[in-house]
Amino acid sequence: MEYREIAPQDLKESACKLIGKDWMLITAGTEDKVNTMTASWGGLGQMWNKPVAFVVIRPQRYTKEFVDAQDTMSLSFYPEQYRRQLTYLGTASGRDEDKIGKARLTVNYLDGTPYFEEANIVMVVKKLYEDAYKPECFLDKTLIGKLYPDSDYHTLYICEIRKVLIR
Repeated sequence: MEYREIAPQDLKESACKLIGKDWMLITAGTEDKVNTMTASWGGLGQMWNKPVAFVVIRPQRYTKEFVDAQDTMSLSFYPEQYRRQLTYLGTASGRDEDKIGKARLTVNYLDGTPYFEEANIVMVVKKLYEDAYKPECFLDKTLIGKLYPDSDYHTLYICEIRKVLIR
């Protein structure tokens, strides 16, 4: 089945369901080298008069190196039949193995940005803003102990949604 492009505001799916329940892959790289990671935290919305996606990545994640080196990345969403691959891609490191090959996903490119052909929804996004979370900025200090016992605070990326492809 082919993709068709829609405007970001025409996406009918719930961001809470897509990201929090179904999960997404954050993918970045070049034609020579690509890496991806599973994420279940983030959001979709409007910022600075642009449709945006918010993603967070911990500093030790290999994918962060790829995201930091590029202006764009893809966010992609999958049918339930890919849950096993998403689980694996969230636990294995591309530093140690060819996890994309092992997951049997097909890398494709849209305007030079990698994504996977198996996705139901693909967003190509361009970074607009990034900042590391800071412990002093948490208003609910209980989150620090629960989610950051190793002080490995996420980096927040706010990205303009440039293209949305759906099946």
